[in-house]
Amino acid sequence: MALILIIETSTEVCSVSLIKDGILFDFIESAEGQNHARLVTVFAEDLLSRNNIQSGELKAVAISKGPGSYTGLRIGASTAKGICYAGQIPLIAVGTLEAMTKHVALNRNQFGIPEDKQTFFCPMIDARRMEVYSMLLDEKGTVLKPITAEIIDDSFLANELSDKQVVFFGNGSAKCEKVIKSPNALFLRNIKASAKHMTELVWEAYNNNQFENVAYFEPFYLKDFVATVSKKNMLG
Repeated sequence: MALILIIETSTEVCSVSLIKDGILFDFIESAEGQNHARLVTVFAEDLLSRNNIQSGELKAVAISKGPGSYTGLRIGASTAKGICYAGQIPLIAVGTLEAMTKHVALNRNQFGIPEDKQTFFCPMIDARRMEVYSMLLDEKGTVLKPITAEIIDDSFLANELSDKQVVFFGNGSAKCEKVIKSPNALFLRNIKASAKHMTELVWEAYNNNQFENVAYFEPFYLKDFVATVSKKNMLG
């Protein structure tokens, strides 16, 4: 029996799940935002406790590697590393956007995605103003456009939208809906990064022995951290 603890802290959602032999069987999450440092360890401990599992029984710990919130990703990585070090457990990391896409692609009927057109998937994570972290994948999960930070305007993916259906989702897609007006654009609401959506990719990585170096692993921040300073505190 392979038990894997999964941690997702890349966005406003703080989420922890447990999978057993590739099947999700319990999870806890909160979308309060800005409370990851307080919640993630508590969620992990509660999840193990209520299922009578010791951390030493885990076969791996998995995290969402980003992109996403700089602070959130660091919190998730440090928590996962702590558990891995304590139990000499391997670490798995999967892409935030890839995991969201896998969830949507596997449940296209549930989300009302028509099957009569070739479909591309564009997950989006909110960045600043009209900027999002996004990528483009086809129905098989092949990366057509790598992860980038994009400022969205009405020309975004215009070539693809001219003759293909593109499904937009994630917490960055809502602010793009007013800008992208193509009839081939389909926007899904309430699709968020979640540990429960990482099950398939984590299980695949585990079976392929795709483990990270616990000591040297760093999340995929995409952009450098930018600290803002209130003008009230500036000298001048």
